[in-house]
Amino acid sequence: MSINSCSFKDRCVSILCCKFCKQVLSSRGMKAVLLADTEIDLFSTDIPPTNAVDFIGRCYFTKICKCKLKDIACLKCGNIVGYHVIVPCNSCLLSCNNRHFWMFHSQAVYGINRLDSTGVNVLLWGNLPEIEESTDEDMLDISAEECIR
Repeated sequence: MSINSCSFKDRCVSILCCKFCKQVLSSRGMKAVLLADTEIDLFSTDIPPTNAVDFIGRCYFTKICKCKLKDIACLKCGNIVGYHVIVPCNSCLLSCNNRHFWMFHSQAVYGINRLDSTGVNVLLWGNLPEIEESTDEDMLDISAEECIR
């Protein structure tokens, strides 16, 4: 199945926050499931979360597929919050996926529904520009209050 037969446009955009220290990690999160094991809930994002996480440890391969991964940790508290798919395997690329390669563990991150420009309606992926005009850092400053609440 290809990305063309999958639709993610009606999914809610989430602000992702570290459960350990409440740091905003991304303003472009989406609830997801692990392609290799759909019992595992995750969050994902399409843009590298700058100034919020960094790589930690060595690259490794999954047991279920052949994706090459590297863990990411929150820059504020140092806890591992997810991983980056450095090299996706063919099986995962050919499956129904959202082209998000930054994954966050639901045990380490929580999501808050992001509102659209009216501040009333939940922002949907279909209405989110590929590259936003405001920088991710600007959005992180605005979103920080949401994570603390």
